[in-house]
Amino acid sequence: MSERSTVHDVTYDLLRSLRLTTVFGNPGSTEEPFLQDFPDDFTYVLALQEASVIAMADAYAQTTRRPALVNVHSSAGLGNSVGNLVAAYHGHTPLIVTAGQQHRELVIGEPYLANREATTLPRPWVKWSYEPLRAEDVPEAFMRAYATALQPPAGPVFLSVPLDDWNRPLTGPAVVRGVSTAYAPDPERLRAFAARITASRRPALVFGPEVDRAGGWHAAVALAERLRCAVYSPPLADRASFPEDHPLHQGALGMSVRAIGERLTGHDLVVVVGADVFRYYPHVPGEILPPGTELLHLTCDPAVAAAARVGDSLLGDTRMSLELLTEAVADGADREPPEPMPRHRKPAPTPSGPPTPAEVYAALAEVRPEHAVFVNESTSTMAEHAAWLPAVEPESFYATPSGGIGWALPAAVGVALGDRDRGVRRPVVALIGDGSFQYSVQGLWTAVQQGLPVVYVAMRNGEYAILKSFADLEETPGVPGLDLPGLDIASVARGFGCRAAEVTSTAELAREFTAALEAGVASVIVVTTRPQKITF
Repeated sequence: MSERSTVHDVTYDLLRSLRLTTVFGNPGSTEEPFLQDFPDDFTYVLALQEASVIAMADAYAQTTRRPALVNVHSSAGLGNSVGNLVAAYHGHTPLIVTAGQQHRELVIGEPYLANREATTLPRPWVKWSYEPLRAEDVPEAFMRAYATALQPPAGPVFLSVPLDDWNRPLTGPAVVRGVSTAYAPDPERLRAFAARITASRRPALVFGPEVDRAGGWHAAVALAERLRCAVYSPPLADRASFPEDHPLHQGALGMSVRAIGERLTGHDLVVVVGADVFRYYPHVPGEILPPGTELLHLTCDPAVAAAARVGDSLLGDTRMSLELLTEAVADGADREPPEPMPRHRKPAPTPSGPPTPAEVYAALAEVRPEHAVFVNESTSTMAEHAAWLPAVEPESFYATPSGGIGWALPAAVGVALGDRDRGVRRPVVALIGDGSFQYSVQGLWTAVQQGLPVVYVAMRNGEYAILKSFADLEETPGVPGLDLPGLDIASVARGFGCRAAEVTSTAELAREFTAALEAGVASVIVVTTRPQKITF
């Protein structure tokens, strides 16, 4: 490399070596020195607001199974991104988030667009946050950021880089290091877990998002079938990790202490793999576990293991743990398998007015394309999604792990970009409530500009239905701001360049959905639905 190389040159060569050649961003003045002379072999994905930037990169990294590089603008842009940065943190997504800092000579005087206490702002939602002390340290900081983001448990990291660092002379190349992405469970402890599972009369398995993230879908099926035991989905899972049409699958556990405790009644041992123990939503008091029930917990995340209120933990790569456990447990041929869950019957049509959420999902099930991937952010209809559009393949369901909204619309763009990048063709369908749709609606523009045929189904019930259900549960009448009149989602979608349609019946929905799949462009279908109460 020439003696006249700069920090910019050396860093971009490093990024090439690490296959970080797709940059998700929304540029600002302090980032332009990083983006100058943008190389032809790099791709810049522009989103119109930083929350969308993060969500797109998050889903892209999940889909491609490698880190994604994000560039946002100083403290203002980073602040906009934090909501979806929380989702990436909880989802263990390896993101390298960068932001420009003001010129080093100006920072001491608090200039305009300086990032005050830059490394503090994204905490605690990043694994590592750093601003290099010298321009010469920038490439090495990127290498450390890459290693930290990938090492288990994976997660986002943050780098703040002063704008004048990029043109400083620097001789390269940067040091490129290999990074371990998995570690094995303790063999002795795993054997002890296997013995307890073998001795169990009526065990239950709970497979969480870590399983699918680790590529452990088939390993989960193998363990369940060897044990011949009930399998449950954890509360509010952001990935599906077991075929939800499998005879052993018994549905979701529930969302409250009472609901989960009651659901697990009759099991003498519960084995939670790759999930929190447990992610509760409403506060409905009860027993965490029924009397006489024990719990074993397998996870790659020490923090998740430490936070569990009951049970014994085993740390290790989730897929590896499943495979080793399957070899170590005795065959459960003597166990009586659980009764398969009853199949849902098609709901009777609503005599008048808008269809119910169950009718909407049942209609979509009839026209569901093969190998479709679903991204869901319709908080009040998650049960209907699981009932009518069960996950039947690995990496086919995505949702936000943080509980915040505004993730799914741009995340669907990230999934489609990731599929295109790895040469995979499958329909991408996003199911989103009318309230959630507003949070990152500008993500539609990127879908159109990138030529991505994502199909969005926006369910318009005219309210924050989940919050009305919570108001009933918490006995808080008179809460303002729960109704959403006057949302013209279709017109907004057309303004961004999408194909858009409004429907009021399931027959219209099925027809428009099929047409959208065949259109080959980003499409938004707005379906008016009947509000419903949720039972916790």
